[in-house]
Amino acid sequence: MAVTPINLDEANAFVEQHHRHHKPVPGAKFCVAVSKDDEVRGVAIVGRPVSRHIDDGWTLEVNRCCTDGTRNACSMLYATAWKAAKAMGYTSLITYTMQSEGGASLRGAGWRCVGKTSTAGRGWNTPSRPRVDTHPLQQKLKWEVC
Repeated sequence: MAVTPINLDEANAFVEQHHRHHKPVPGAKFCVAVSKDDEVRGVAIVGRPVSRHIDDGWTLEVNRCCTDGTRNACSMLYATAWKAAKAMGYTSLITYTMQSEGGASLRGAGWRCVGKTSTAGRGWNTPSRPRVDTHPLQQKLKWEVC
């Protein structure tokens, strides 16, 4: 496998086709892909932290990591995302997983679980901005690399 560049539109198209429970994202700081035999096998989309309380200007978040199931692709994406963020001057990179996900790819890339999120997964639906939540609403685990 090789790390290859990819733009947000292409990465989002891959997420649309392969991600189990999330949709594409509206924006990003950068995206990376891993390819094998000239075919994209996985993508990572990295952007500002979703939580404004974590958005300190020095932290980025892996908003989507998605593969077609190719062995070790996730670990390679997480490691590459950190190398790129670090090279750009960021001091930490975070992501979240559902509790039902093991996190082997993150541990393999040198990340550490820093605990459960302070609240269970919440939706974006509010009386002033009605929305239909299509993503899983459950407790998440926060992962970090610095």
